[in-house]
Amino acid sequence: MAEVSAEARIAAPAEKVWARLTDFPSYGQWNSTHTGFPGGGPAALEIGADFTENMRLMGFPAEVAWTVCELEPARVFATRGKGPMGVSLGMRYALTPDGEATRVRVEGEFTGAAVSLMAGKLKDSASAALDESLRNLAALVS
Repeated sequence: MAEVSAEARIAAPAEKVWARLTDFPSYGQWNSTHTGFPGGGPAALEIGADFTENMRLMGFPAEVAWTVCELEPARVFATRGKGPMGVSLGMRYALTPDGEATRVRVEGEFTGAAVSLMAGKLKDSASAALDESLRNLAALVS
């Protein structure tokens, strides 16, 4: 298993950060691993909603079938997914108001036999991608 996380203080209220975080057509503007949603984002943003995302991590393309597993508007957005080679993924965004700003914490988890072979490189690559994505998100909403 490989676990990664990143955190940033974004100079915008949680509702504004949430609006961008859940605006699926604009994912490519801030999410550095995202390359597309073949069928668009989820039809309705609700627990149990399914959607497919094309990503690039460690230079490799991957298609991930996501399911929304936790949702609390302007607070928490979490998904679980299945990727190539039997890899399971989890992503969780938690937003915490901090005065007029918002603390955003992202946690990712990768499990599966293929992960154990490249856990170190995967952690480094995913951590860098999360940091870059939070910087991009902050630039869009600040």
